[in-house]
This record gives sequence, structure tokens and C-alpha cells, in this order.
Amino acid sequence: MEQYIVSARKYRPDTFKSVVGQDTLVTTLKNAIQTQRLAHAYLFCGPRGVGKTTCARIFAKTINCSNLKPDGEACNECDSCRSFNDQRSLNIFELDAASNNGVDDIRDLIEQVMVPPQIGKYRVYIIDEVHMLTPAAFNAFLKTLEEPPSYAIFILATTEKHKILPTIISRCQVYDFNRIQIADTVEYLKYVAANEIITVEDEALAVIAQKADGAMRDALSIFDQIVSFCGKDITYKTVIENLNVLDYEYYFRLIDIFLREDVTNALLILNEIINKGFDIHSFVLGLSSHFRDLLVSRDEQTLKLLQVSELVVRQYAEQAAKCEPQFIYKALEITNQCELNYRISKNKRLLVELMLIKLCQIASGEENNNSNTPLKKIVISDNKPDVPEKNATVQQSENKSVVQTADTETKQSSAVQPLQQPAIPLAKNPNIINLAGLTATANAVETENRLQAATPAVSTQNEPISENQPFTQEQLNEAWQNYALSIENDTFFANTIKGITPIKEEHSCSILVLNGHQLKEITDKKPYIEKFISQKLHNTLFELKISKDTTIQAVKTLSPTDKLSAMLQKNPNLQEFVAELELEISY
Repeated sequence: MEQYIVSARKYRPDTFKSVVGQDTLVTTLKNAIQTQRLAHAYLFCGPRGVGKTTCARIFAKTINCSNLKPDGEACNECDSCRSFNDQRSLNIFELDAASNNGVDDIRDLIEQVMVPPQIGKYRVYIIDEVHMLTPAAFNAFLKTLEEPPSYAIFILATTEKHKILPTIISRCQVYDFNRIQIADTVEYLKYVAANEIITVEDEALAVIAQKADGAMRDALSIFDQIVSFCGKDITYKTVIENLNVLDYEYYFRLIDIFLREDVTNALLILNEIINKGFDIHSFVLGLSSHFRDLLVSRDEQTLKLLQVSELVVRQYAEQAAKCEPQFIYKALEITNQCELNYRISKNKRLLVELMLIKLCQIASGEENNNSNTPLKKIVISDNKPDVPEKNATVQQSENKSVVQTADTETKQSSAVQPLQQPAIPLAKNPNIINLAGLTATANAVETENRLQAATPAVSTQNEPISENQPFTQEQLNEAWQNYALSIENDTFFANTIKGITPIKEEHSCSILVLNGHQLKEITDKKPYIEKFISQKLHNTLFELKISKDTTIQAVKTLSPTDKLSAMLQKNPNLQEFVAELELEISY
């Protein structure tokens, strides 16, 4: 029985031509080999499974090939190539720095560097996961990495470039590997499936490629897993079932539901998704991505940004034509806000359900309405015909007369007999409803009038203000204290105003403040003070003059020595007292 080899090893590239998704980097390496411009150290960086170690091995094989092809590929026929293919080459040395990361391991490597190659021109040292080396090992490696023998080439590979010492990076040529695009991954998986005589749907391969997240090794491992589950016939349904991936159809159905404003079915679909064991957060992320894909599907130029199969691209284009741009923009905002609040929410399902409800309200515009909009007043007309609205002034005057009449009648009736509870429900007697409404309105107006009578009168904008009207010191003091009462919410500033006495002048007043803080605070609010007092005094030319009180002197802080000198000046006998008792003064 033939031994089984996983696809990640069986279909591992052995030539530059078979490397997937790294065209620019491969071209650079081939040109360096053909022009004999080889560096002594290379640093290959990038995510997992994108071909760093594979390219390092192909590079090491190609530079030792004695019969290069015109396109820069190894011949696979010379002794060096055959020994490499049979994994018995003595010119290639690999070190796994994840498990051999100490100083002694690097010293052993340095000793091997001193041995020249027996076959070929170069000895290549590939150090994988180089970021795992200890700082001491890095330091021991520095000198050899900077000035190795002419036949030695080092290739360092890492997934975490930021962990490598800058002194190491500066001694290497750095090559950054990219994540492999979904289209490239799908094409390579088709090649593998054809070789293995496996039928597979394009949508299924697209799901595998998305799940691999740009790593070809992961894609091949997932492909093997699916083959073990499905056998020789792989469909989209079996892939999403095996990988527990949410079907595209859920998102397409939800968009149609949002456009129909069908809240009930939106919540039912969410419940179905949860019952199937899918993570709610993953659903929110998928829905947000779906809206993004709809947005790019509206334009032919951005349609290529979709990394899905052709069939799904057509579905996106058809549904995007039904959606207005503003609908998609608002939906993206709502889903993004839900995603931001998801981690801090205690009731995550309720948060997602509220998101779905808001999405259903976008089409009708209800989601944009302000929730603070006042409720419409309901007027009971007692079956009277509709009449056009009167203007505001006439309506107010009529309401006022009605209220006064109702108030008078209420007072008269209450003097004779207390108001009795109606024997029938108010809703069944429109006349009683109108009477109750008028009575409540009259009582409210009466309460408001009492409050206004208790509050000091303040002139409004409609009151005429006489210019240059003279005022007395008492009127100024009263207006000043009224301003302090009007700002009682700002307790500190109100107390400051109360503690200041204004001094009357002809059409102005002057005040003295104690310090720079009061000067700045009152100066900032000077326009408001002048406006308030000018209305109170009916003097539009009123002006507030502010100055700092210079009669107040700062208290000088005395040192202990100065205090003692002052005490001795007041009582000279104190020094004799200290001397006779042999006291020691401590400061």
C-alpha cells in the first residue's frame, strides 16, 4: 500500500515557477542568481504558510545548479540538484531556531561555516523561526553574519520581524512575503484536485481559500480535511457544513428582509443561526462584510475587489442594484457600532436583535427619526366637522378666554358643591372629557400665574427699554443681587458676585476684585452682566468697569529666623532667658 503524504508536502513547490502568489519576489531572486549578484545574508519575512522556507530551499538549490536553464530555473539533472531532490545534499544546512536557540547551537553553526562545500559553489544555512534566538545567541551570531566566508550564504526566515534585533536586520537583504490572494489559492487547489481526480465546486474552493486566510499550507490542510469528509466529490454545502461556516444565503435573505422592513423574519433568522451553533459575533462581522461587498458591487470598477466565485459575484451585483447607496452607508454604520459595543454588552443577543430592528427601519427612514419628537395632541371634536387651523395669535386669545371662563365656572361650582366623580367612564362621554381637559388646563394656568407672581419680574425682549434712564445706588445694588440670584447654579461665581459691592457712576458702575482669578472670571462674563443689569435698570448705556484692588497687600511668609528676630525686638529679655537656661533653639 502506497504511503499517504499530505498535500502540503506532496505539492510543495520545488521550482520558482511553481511558487504561488509571490511573483515579484521570485523574479528578484532569479535575477540575482542570473546576474551573480548574491548577498551573503537574506531575511525572509511574512505570515505563516506563504512559502518562506520553500523559497529558501529553492534558492539554495538553484545557486548550486551547474546547468541553469535560460529562465533561471534549476535543471534538476546535475549532481547538486539530484542530491537536493533526494534530501542528501551536504551544501544545505537547516536549523530550527524554535528548539535550537541557545549560544551553543549558534557556536556549532559557526564551526560548520568554516567547512567549504564539496560539491557546488555555496553552502547555504537556512535558520527558520530566527526570532526565537536568545539575545546572547544573536550577539554571538553578529560577527559571522556580517563577514562570512565567500562560499557561505545565510537565509533567515521569520513570521515576527519586529522581534529581531536591528543589528541583525541591517546585515541582511529583507524580503517581505505577501499573503496569497484567494484567486491564486483557488487556482492552485483546482490544480491539486485535478491531479487527485477529485470533483469540486468553485464556491467550495472559495470558502476553503477564505478560511485559510492567505496561507497556502493551511488551504491544503483544509482541503485534505474536506476530502476525508466528502470523498471524491466536494460541494459547497458539505464544505460549509464541515467547516461550520455561515452560508452566503443567510446574508442575501436578510438584505431582502431589511428592504421589506420585516422585523419578524429578521429575528427568526437570527434565532435559526444561533440554534445551528454559529457564533453571534461572527454573524455580525459577516453581515458587516456583506454590506461592504454590496457597496463595492455597485460599481464595475470595484467589482474586482470581491474575492468570491463568479456565481456569487453575480448574486452580489443583482442585490446591490436593489439597494440605495444611503441604505448601505447607514447599514454599515449600524453594524460597525454593534461590533464596537459587542464586547462590553452584557446581553449580546439583545444588542444584535436591536441592530436587526434598526436595519429594518432604514428603508422607511424611521431609524433616522429623533426619538424625542413630541407626541401629537389628540383633540376630541365631539363629532363636529373639521375646520381649518386658525393662526397662532387668534388661537391663543381664544384659548385664553376659554380657560378664564372655565376657571370662573370651576370656582363658582366648587363654592357651592365639591366636584363629584363621574359615574360613567370618561371615554364614553365626550362632554365630560372636554370639561375635564378645560378644568385641568385652567388649574395649570392658575398655578403658573401664582409662580410668576412669586418670581421677580424680568423684562423681556418685547418690553421697551428707555435709554439713559437714571438709577440710584439702591437700584444698582438690587439689580446686582438679582444677577447673583439668577446664577445660583454656579455657586462659586454667585458667591463671588454677592461679595462685591458695585459703586454707581453716571451710566455705569465700577467694582474692585481681590485677585487675578476674579478679574479674569468677571471679565469673561462681563457682556452677560451688563445685559442683565441694563435691562433691570432700563439703561442701554450701562457699562461695567472692573479693576483690581491695589490696597490689599500680600502677606509675607516669615522664616523661623525672621520670626525669632521679631520676637527679640519685641522682648529683648528673651535672649537673656535663653542664655541663662542654656536653651538650644531648633529651627
